[in-house]
Amino acid sequence: MKIFAIADLHLSFNENIDKPMDKFGPGWESHTERLKKNWERLVTDEDIVLVPGDISWALRLEEAIADFDWIHSLPGTKIISKGNHDLWWGRIQYINTLYDDIVFLQNDCYVVPGEDIVVAASRGWPYPGSDEYSDHDEKIYAREIMRMKMGLDAAKAAAPDSRIIACLHYPPSDPKARPTEFTKLLEEYGVWKCVYGHLHGMPAFNTGIKGNHRGIEYILTSLDYLGATPKLIYDSEAEEI
Repeated sequence: MKIFAIADLHLSFNENIDKPMDKFGPGWESHTERLKKNWERLVTDEDIVLVPGDISWALRLEEAIADFDWIHSLPGTKIISKGNHDLWWGRIQYINTLYDDIVFLQNDCYVVPGEDIVVAASRGWPYPGSDEYSDHDEKIYAREIMRMKMGLDAAKAAAPDSRIIACLHYPPSDPKARPTEFTKLLEEYGVWKCVYGHLHGMPAFNTGIKGNHRGIEYILTSLDYLGATPKLIYDSEAEEI
């Protein structure tokens, strides 16, 4: 069994939504076709794909169904968490009844079957001191910290001895791994790996935390950063990943 991650799918299969991604740069030409090809080449139905945010351009849940159907058509179990553009997000209990291979994760955890791994998630938010942060973000940042804590508490309760993968949409810190409330929380709970997205384009790629810091591996998984190729972050037959 393998676990992959890729964020920022930015889908718009609904016929009433016109959001072509090509205008955002060379990493976005035909991105859904390239993603589908790479996904089907790498992922099997026994695998898991983490998708930390910015799934669909839809504004309402009904408009997002075409995008969910497209994700459903791909192999593997998909664990989806919220991004800043996921304005359709809501009615979490209801949307978790729609597909048997898609889990919408919020304020809870997902225990990986047959493995000592559990996944928790939060949207995250720009951290204090980052270019995107302003005083108006303080309450939202605190709320997302609370959501992450709820997921981590659920993970500890459901699988106390398991390794934790945290999914965030926003980067939790900068390239120097400056401590933030998010990194402190992840360290407090002994998180194993943290995957995130949100950053697009070469200058932005260099603004997020990456690599191993204070016991946690931070992995940027934005679609354009990964070349529309899901990134392998765990292989049960190759523990060194």
